Amino acid sequence: MDEAALPSRRDLWIHMLVHPGHTLPTALAPVLVAAGLAFHDGVFAAGPVLLALLAGWLVQLGGVLTDNYENLARHPSDREHPQLVHALREGSLTLFGLKAAILACFGVALAIGAYLVHLGGVAVLYSAGPSPFGARGLADPVFFAFFGTVSVVGAYYVQAAPALGPIAFWDVVPAALPLKAVALGLPIGALTTGILIIDDIRDREFDVVKGKNTVAVRFGAQWSRAEFLALLAFAYVAPLWFVAGLGFSPWVLLPLASLPYVVSTARAVLTLDRYEALLPLTPQMARLLVLYAILLAFGVAQP
Repeated sequence: MDEAALPSRRDLWIHMLVHPGHTLPTALAPVLVAAGLAFHDGVFAAGPVLLALLAGWLVQLGGVLTDNYENLARHPSDREHPQLVHALREGSLTLFGLKAAILACFGVALAIGAYLVHLGGVAVLYSAGPSPFGARGLADPVFFAFFGTVSVVGAYYVQAAPALGPIAFWDVVPAALPLKAVALGLPIGALTTGILIIDDIRDREFDVVKGKNTVAVRFGAQWSRAEFLALLAFAYVAPLWFVAGLGFSPWVLLPLASLPYVVSTARAVLTLDRYEALLPLTPQMARLLVLYAILLAFGVAQP
């Protein structure tokens, strides 16, 4: 690689490692929805919301750093990330520095609240360990559950805890938590998983070389595209259920206003195949996730 093409250490960390386009949106979306429901229920608390957002972002960031660390440690000639490989070789990036950043992210997240222990563990296991989720094609259901329902329920609980009282660790879905908090996380989990699917379709040629059995590698890009469409359909049917089955006001149908954006995103995912062409779709899908979450949170907050 040309030396002139190598980013500075600052740009390397800020633009390539600390601020990928999806980490903040995937942390923000469930917190927004949980805040909307808490406002609706009269238990909104700004402090816990901000702490949940910070911890959630650190967990997401720690997962991204872990993925990069594992790629560079196991595949030091990784063709997918030539700039990181070159930075590692010339010393502006080190595995020790990456590991320290990972520990800092998860350490601070865990210090913010014990309720994020499970999320931190899942993010680490996605890329690391002897049996990583991502390498075995198990990441999709994990993302759906933990970065959707679990995140919304957790962010809601830290606001509502004074009213709900203590909840035992072994209570998976405690009666004290409203079913609405669980249900509202489902479309968020669906759209968040859509981000992962785009990445898996885009990276499948690199993942084959690395031995990663993602869904796109195991079953092919067409299967992943069908899964992507099914998750989008679910996310946009869910508001109808929220009105008809859960008793929310018609305001909760606001996410349907983002349908033109989702149609253009889906069309691109279905038609584009080259790595470079799919690369902008990850942040585009992340923006769609945040837009949906903002509209849903506003609709849920209405009496």
